[in-house]
Amino acid sequence: MAARDRAYHDLRYRILTGRLAPGTTLLETELAALLSLSRTPVREAAIKLAEEGLVSIRARHGITVRELTLRDVAEILDVFSALEIRAVALVARRGLARAEHDHLAGLLDRMEQSTEAGDIARWSDMDDDFHAGMVSLCGNPRLLRTLGEYWGQQYRARMLILPLRPSPRQSDIEHREILAAVGAGNEDAARRLHQRHRARADAQQLALLTNRLPPGEADET
Repeated sequence: MAARDRAYHDLRYRILTGRLAPGTTLLETELAALLSLSRTPVREAAIKLAEEGLVSIRARHGITVRELTLRDVAEILDVFSALEIRAVALVARRGLARAEHDHLAGLLDRMEQSTEAGDIARWSDMDDDFHAGMVSLCGNPRLLRTLGEYWGQQYRARMLILPLRPSPRQSDIEHREILAAVGAGNEDAARRLHQRHRARADAQQLALLTNRLPPGEADET
């Protein structure tokens, strides 16, 4: 793996998992030492992370992990959910091969087992795998690239509420319904069901974050 890519993936992982907390500011030299790399790949990685909205860069002031506000999360989820709903509809239009369907169904089996065991952390990992596995089949690489950028931004917020999440039984039910619609090639039903799923899940996430994030203000235009 190229040094630039290694720096990007390492820094992104540290940001998404909270190892580099929001508000943390480090100079290029400090990040380079942290990653045991030269400054050039670190600078290139930081530029890419800034494009994804995960950091801000100020000349001579360093690289800062961006804070999250409730308004940020609401705007991120608006975009992310709209893109994911479109991707799922495209998968339904395309249709699923038997192996693709079986793989997604197997993920749902493991999610339901995690729900029964009360293992929310494992369920959350499987949830990521199910959603990512589904949208990866949409056949639109530009859509997938944009989804990937917003996935990182919404993931940070999800990790903040992981210990607070209620039982995901309703999500398990909705996932089964979505997979059935996609497997049947019913694009309209897949879009409608996934839109309902995202609306409920996003509202729940924002409610849980209300007392954990500052409200934020509208951007000036």
